Amino acid sequence: GVWRQTRALLFKNCLIKCRTKKSSVQEVLFPLFFLFWLILMSMMHPHRRYDEVPNTDLGTLDISQLVDFVVGYTPPTPMARAIMKKVAFDNFEDGLITEEYLSEEELQEASALRTSNFVGVVFKDSMSYQLRFHDSIAMSSVYTESR
Repeated sequence: GVWRQTRALLFKNCLIKCRTKKSSVQEVLFPLFFLFWLILMSMMHPHRRYDEVPNTDLGTLDISQLVDFVVGYTPPTPMARAIMKKVAFDNFEDGLITEEYLSEEELQEASALRTSNFVGVVFKDSMSYQLRFHDSIAMSSVYTESR
């Protein structure tokens, strides 16, 4: 039964490999060639090693610059509220003034009225945002290179 069928299949495959020597050699040599090519490319472009960054004291934050500072955000989702609450109260003793807006248009109107002390935050999803200053947009940075 099974042993006879397996033996016949192995014999058939050996006959095919012997009759098609060119494709059999290619099946073995192409992966070895690509492996050699990958090793060669990795040797031409070695990984960069970054030194350790020492801990430094950045000093205290000058709170006097943040007097009457307003951070507006949109859309007013529960996650955005939680993030802005954490930013306002956990990082600053007195807390920043945070205002929520229903749309980006309302946020832009508020930014036009208070140009010097207003920053807008537009949450795109739970992991990305845009900072809106008067007449400019700052994208959140996403670092793709490993350190």
